[in-house]
Amino acid sequence: MTETPGYRPLYRQVYDIVVRRVAEGAWRPGEALPSEHNLARELGVSQGTMRKVLDALTAEKVLERRQGKGTYIAENTQERTLFRFFRMARPGGKRLTPERADEVVKVRVSRPPEREKLDLPRGDRVVEITRTRLIEGTPALREVIILPAGAFPGIEKRPTLPNTLYSLYQTEYGINIVAAQEELRAELASAEDHRILRVPEGSPMLVIDRVAMSFQERKVEWRRSRVRSDDLVYSVTLT
Repeated sequence: MTETPGYRPLYRQVYDIVVRRVAEGAWRPGEALPSEHNLARELGVSQGTMRKVLDALTAEKVLERRQGKGTYIAENTQERTLFRFFRMARPGGKRLTPERADEVVKVRVSRPPEREKLDLPRGDRVVEITRTRLIEGTPALREVIILPAGAFPGIEKRPTLPNTLYSLYQTEYGINIVAAQEELRAELASAEDHRILRVPEGSPMLVIDRVAMSFQERKVEWRRSRVRSDDLVYSVTLT
C-alpha cells in the first residue's frame, strides 16, 4: 500500500514515513534503498523534497551514501560503533579498543531514576547489564546499562553479549542508535572501584552518564560508566 503525506509540512511528513519504514525493518542494515526518483514517485513528492529528506537522514547517520551505488541503511558495525561512541584514549589522542571481561545480566522491576531517564511507566521492567571492560588487558571501566525490557525481549537469555551492544540492538531488535546525550563528572573511587579496577580508593574517576536514543528521540538505553583516569582521557575532535 502506498503511503502519501497528509496535512502537515511536506518535508516532515516524508521524513517521518521513511523513518517509520526503517524502524519497522522495511530495509535491513546494509540494504540499498530504492532510488531517489522511485521513492519520490511512490510518495507523491518532488525529487528535491526526497533528496532533502535523504540528506538529513544521512547527516543523522541513519543512512549512508555510497559513491556510484546509491543510498543504504547505515550499519552499526563493531568498528563504526566504537569509533563513534567510545571516546576513551591515551593522553595525546591514541584511540583505544575496549574488551569485555565479565558481565551479569538480569531482568527486574524499574526504579524511579531509571523510569525518569528512559521515560518508562511505573511498574515497567528493565534489563540491567553490569560489566567490566579491559583496555590493553587492564581493567579500565565498569558499566551499568539499563534497557527497557519490552524493547529487548530475551536479551538476558543470550549466552554472551558482544563487545559493542549497538550492532546487536540494530540487527536483532531493529533499534538504531542515532544519538546519545552524555554528561561527564569527576568522582572519587569507591571501594568497589578499588576492587574491580585496581585503583586506589579515593583516587579521581571519570563518570560518564549516557542516554542513547533511537528514532524520534526515543530513549532506549541508560548507561553509567566509571573510568579510571590515571592514564585515560575522554577525547573529542571538534570541527
